[in-house]
Amino acid sequence: MSTTDIAQDNIPFLEKIMKSANLSDLYEARDLTEIVYRTMRDLMPRETIEGVESELHKEAVSTNNKALQNEIADLWKDSNPLVAWLSKIRPKFDKSAPWGIDDNLFITRIEREGGMPAGNNGVNVIKAVFAATKQELSQERVQEISDFLPGKIQELWTQA
Repeated sequence: MSTTDIAQDNIPFLEKIMKSANLSDLYEARDLTEIVYRTMRDLMPRETIEGVESELHKEAVSTNNKALQNEIADLWKDSNPLVAWLSKIRPKFDKSAPWGIDDNLFITRIEREGGMPAGNNGVNVIKAVFAATKQELSQERVQEISDFLPGKIQELWTQA
């Protein structure tokens, strides 16, 4: 897990996730949120991804310190430049075959890619990220995202 500075504006958002998912610190919350977001983006066409990013965009602190300029939308964007570039050039999205990601793979990715803390599980983290994220989005965008999520993951999104 990275110990890169966390933007001040993201702290309340990440605190919600940290408390709800029973995580030990904001860094875990940030890193796991990025993994949940990456997995969600893999289920969506580029237009939806960009729409979510625009709704998560809120003016951050005006300063020369880049770490303080970050915002929730920056968590949504992929921090890995190669992955971000590949997502822009990937083939046209087919809703009937979203990269083979089903409920189990979605949860497994969160647990394995995110360095899940002992005693926790992917479902708890997913629920926490979903609940915090839905508070930041319009009802239209919430419904649009729901349409791309597989079975159990869609249920978690709806319940959040």
